[in-house]
Amino acid sequence: MSPMKSSSGLDENIAGMLCYLFTFVGGIVFLAVEKRSRFVLFHALQSVTVFGIIMIGHVLSAFLPLFGPLVASLLSLLGVVVWIIMVVTSLQGKWLKLPWVGDFAEKQMRHL
Repeated sequence: MSPMKSSSGLDENIAGMLCYLFTFVGGIVFLAVEKRSRFVLFHALQSVTVFGIIMIGHVLSAFLPLFGPLVASLLSLLGVVVWIIMVVTSLQGKWLKLPWVGDFAEKQMRHL
């Protein structure tokens, strides 16, 4: 467990977990609130990015004839798997970096 506190007053691992627990919205809230914890900022950025991409994919899948429902189902499955993995690992205080999205989140942290 992380002994550090975030700007929200929560332990870093709890705040990081909440970024994923409430998916896109949780990430936005912690991006607005967090001022000092790089751990929480990283997970907030990663959450907003990954779940934003999944949401956009769902919208775009509606325009695909025949394969749209299959793509939407696969995106839903992917979203649930990523959600579970990230909730558990961030609660453990780990910096699990998702492919592509994690690199993007790290680069964005340099601008904050």
